[in-house]
Amino acid sequence: MKAGAVTCDALLVDDNDGFARVVAEVARQCGCKLVRAETLDQARELTAKQGFDLILVDIELPDGNGLDLLDDLEVDAHGRIAIVTGAPSVESVLRILKSPVVDYLVKPVTAAALQQLFTEANDYARHRTTLAESAGGMIGRSPQIRALLGEIAQVGPTDVSVLVHGESGTGKELVARALHHASGRSGAFVAVNCGALAQDLLGSLLFGHERGSFTGAVQSHTGYFEQAQGGTLFLDEITEMPQALQVYLLRVIETRTFTRVGGTREIPVDVRLIAATNREPRACMEEGLLRQDLYYRLSGYRLHTPPLREHREDIPLLARHFLDSLNRRYGTAKHFAPEALVRMGEAAWPGNVRELRHAVQRSYLIAREGNQLDFQPESMPHTATDSDQSGLVKFTVGMSFEDIEREMLLKTLARCGNNKSRAARILGITSKTIYNRLVRYRALGLIDDATLHGSIDDPSEEEPDLSR
Repeated sequence: MKAGAVTCDALLVDDNDGFARVVAEVARQCGCKLVRAETLDQARELTAKQGFDLILVDIELPDGNGLDLLDDLEVDAHGRIAIVTGAPSVESVLRILKSPVVDYLVKPVTAAALQQLFTEANDYARHRTTLAESAGGMIGRSPQIRALLGEIAQVGPTDVSVLVHGESGTGKELVARALHHASGRSGAFVAVNCGALAQDLLGSLLFGHERGSFTGAVQSHTGYFEQAQGGTLFLDEITEMPQALQVYLLRVIETRTFTRVGGTREIPVDVRLIAATNREPRACMEEGLLRQDLYYRLSGYRLHTPPLREHREDIPLLARHFLDSLNRRYGTAKHFAPEALVRMGEAAWPGNVRELRHAVQRSYLIAREGNQLDFQPESMPHTATDSDQSGLVKFTVGMSFEDIEREMLLKTLARCGNNKSRAARILGITSKTIYNRLVRYRALGLIDDATLHGSIDDPSEEEPDLSR
């Protein structure tokens, strides 16, 4: 098989060696990877570890009825399912009518019928991979994610500006990348987090600057707009952009030209804009965080990324996807304990898909017994949504307003893992305000350098290097 080719994964659940050899040969000819389970227990173990594009199940197995497997399958984690039996009965036919089975084949099965199944499984595998790639790596089969992917496919090929909103960790940048992929634009995809950059430098970073335009500008600089020429510019946390810069951004959108800081030449620009916020856009506009005129310019089309709690059926699929990535990267074969996936499906996930990904990474690291991963919600690091006693701030009579403000800010910052953008959103202030307060506290010796210079943005979406 060619490098990079899509692999179709198939499972045969059958204890008949002769039939297994025939199926294996057809699978080989069709370029499918076939795994065999001779018992019901083996099949349950395999389907709990990974998803298959095709599952062929015999009814009469040494340890039970193959139809019982259908009750244990997470259907969304697999592709096509077919029953293959040498003893057809009315009872079995009636039972599969209530199940997701697509095919009911009676032995002896012709090679042509098997080839048809594997060919269609190959098509399913290619569709599954193409869908994930075209959606920037978005994974999900729930109605909510399918609807989102449908909107992306519809609006992606246009040059309409898009405003994406949703909670932190729901994949807003993935949506932006998917829109860029669907647009077919030849230029680059450039992502900028407006809340993670020093606001007094944001204008220079966005639009570039000329040599000598300010102290330290020893040479000309190409800004993000020029870097995204012919492509897509993604402005995350758009409400963190200063009002003055929002005015200039509006002019760029209207005229399709801009001027570098310290320059005089107008530069034409062909860039598609996608903006994002983790708050309700209209509420941001009403609170003055987002200019009304800019809001209407950016929201040519609005997309909402649903929180994970609203599409829990995607949790096993996502978890397996993250674990598969880790296994491929480090050459391992770890798998989830069945009860671990059940507990994952019941967890709150206030951090959404990002938190789930980190939980899988943590479970991968601490797995000790064999290659089996467990998951215990209580072992997860606390988030700002926890309601334990460490989330309380105690004030006493006689404290000054400055002391009260400092206690509230530092406690909130600690609960957010020193994430200044997240703490700012909780407190209803800007990241710059928090940073200025911390500079003063450091000068007074009230905090250390680690608190002052800690992370400003959310954790990276990139996987950590677990080989170190």
